[in-house]
Amino acid sequence: MILFYDGGCPLCVREMRHLKSRDKHGKIQFESIWDEDFAARFPDIDVAEANRILHARTPSGAMIYGLDVTYAAWSAVGRGWLIAPLRWPGVRWLADKGYLGFAKHRDRLSKLITGKERCLSCSLDE
Repeated sequence: MILFYDGGCPLCVREMRHLKSRDKHGKIQFESIWDEDFAARFPDIDVAEANRILHARTPSGAMIYGLDVTYAAWSAVGRGWLIAPLRWPGVRWLADKGYLGFAKHRDRLSKLITGKERCLSCSLDE
């Protein structure tokens, strides 16, 4: 799976680092939408839309979005059971609305949680 994330969001990068540390078999390719060559390498990904909501491309080539990405990524590293309830009928709608609110305000939430609103070059390898 290719996971397209906001590499300028300290909170997002923290989550990607945690996910990457669990990815012992290299099942996930992490791609910051702010990498200089991103548009050239992934011309089919709308950066503005990927900045609004998490995107991923599955191994079959299908695109998935939002909490479906989170669930698929954590499932790929054997931890999908932790967030599986967020995909259950009835809970799914509410969780998706909550995710969209989080995504919209992630800079402010990042500032509150990490002390930094944005970073110019957050790295997954730090």
